[in-house]
Amino acid sequence: MSNFLATFFYVGYMRPAPGTWGSLVALFAGYFLITYTGLYGLSTSIFICVFLGYWATGEHTYNKDDHDPSEIVIDEVAGQWIALLPIALVNLSGVTQVLIYLLAFVGFRIFDITKLGLVGWADRQDGPLGVMLDDIIAGMMTAIIVFAVIWSLA
Repeated sequence: MSNFLATFFYVGYMRPAPGTWGSLVALFAGYFLITYTGLYGLSTSIFICVFLGYWATGEHTYNKDDHDPSEIVIDEVAGQWIALLPIALVNLSGVTQVLIYLLAFVGFRIFDITKLGLVGWADRQDGPLGVMLDDIIAGMMTAIIVFAVIWSLA
């Protein structure tokens, strides 16, 4: 069960770039969460994802040398959903909606890959906390940018 969750339904085994695949699947799942459940559903899903992701990551990496193997993508799912939070606050449509979703995806991947600032610090932490926390912070940083762009369009 932990492998199933840690790899987000085995998406983490897709190659190349499993983290990008995990973020992309999370982007589409996030779109449906926002569309059909709104802010409440997305927020609840993030909480559950972080909680289960921490547990699944710990189980998946128990007694292994690599504390953050590439197939673990539940952290990318949580981070990507956090990046989408500002979108759940407003009613976007058309090209604007597509561009804002694209901004949330690309922005999150940039922060996650480059490990800028606090993201890099969190990535250096051991255990499941480090695995989850760097993507949570990358998602928060992206959410700030997404919010600023949405606010500037209003």
